[in-house]
Amino acid sequence: MKTNKRQFGDKGEEAAVNFLREKGYKIIERNYARPKYGEIDIVAAKMEGLIFAKTAVLVFAEVKTIKGGGTDLTVALAAQNVHYYKQQRLIRTAKIYLIDKKIPASTPWRIDVILVVLSLGGDLVKIEHLENAVWGR
Repeated sequence: MKTNKRQFGDKGEEAAVNFLREKGYKIIERNYARPKYGEIDIVAAKMEGLIFAKTAVLVFAEVKTIKGGGTDLTVALAAQNVHYYKQQRLIRTAKIYLIDKKIPASTPWRIDVILVVLSLGGDLVKIEHLENAVWGR
């Protein structure tokens, strides 16, 4: 049986998946995990570039869900949960994913953070999508 915290997080992840789909992302995988490395909440692909030179970009998304009213302070608090060590873990796990799935080294990729704010009742209040939020690889 899932804990309330896990159910809350799952609801945020579901909201993030729907949000990405609406923005034209193709969801490839959810909750990719490797022991000793970490977990990536969502792996997606997005076509980017000019009309005749589109490239598929692989997107690793970390979802942070928080209860609140959707104020800037609430969103900032959620963003703070993606601290330096979490960022390093995400980078390592993304690199392991690329190797594990035999994705060519030339494939462009990035790590995004999606901040989801839910009301106390569990309704969606706000979503913020921070593209390329983790770098330093």
